[in-house]
Amino acid sequence: SAITVKDLPADTVTGLVNGRPQYAGSITYYSLVDNKIVTKADSATTKWDVAFSSTKILVNSGTSGPGIGGAFVFKGLFDALKTIPADSNFATDNSKASPTQYAIPQTGQTWFIYDEFNRLITPEAGRVLVIRTATGKYAKIEILNYYKGGITPAATASDLEKSSKQRYYTFRYAYQPNGSKNF
Repeated sequence: SAITVKDLPADTVTGLVNGRPQYAGSITYYSLVDNKIVTKADSATTKWDVAFSSTKILVNSGTSGPGIGGAFVFKGLFDALKTIPADSNFATDNSKASPTQYAIPQTGQTWFIYDEFNRLITPEAGRVLVIRTATGKYAKIEILNYYKGGITPAATASDLEKSSKQRYYTFRYAYQPNGSKNF
């Protein structure tokens, strides 16, 4: 059954300078295996599977970590994804590529929609992140919300409210500990 994680911080606002929100550039490392945050001290290990910083989601592989992780964005519903398709291509992170490439892209076929006019980020319906963990097992993630409390601010909310509540992920995931591609 799926596990829900609420309000996972992902480089949240540290303060304001001249009215503009400031961020530390931090990364939150997460173990899907253990359902918990992993300390930065363990970021160079295979103890974490995915990491969050703003809208960027990293996998433990390539330039992001020593694991054999990978990911792709599946078009379809979370509950309908029962088996990872045999022809699936798991990408890895390559922050040294030009342009920078991540297994879960920041633009195009990604997990979110950015409403530039209202400056809001909402998860795109029908997008599931399929993850190969740091140790080669499989999981699927559905991002449910990007704001604290799991509630997207109103379009009319102030920029301060929007920025101070953003970067808190609520997501659900299913992890397959036996190494099979079936959920």
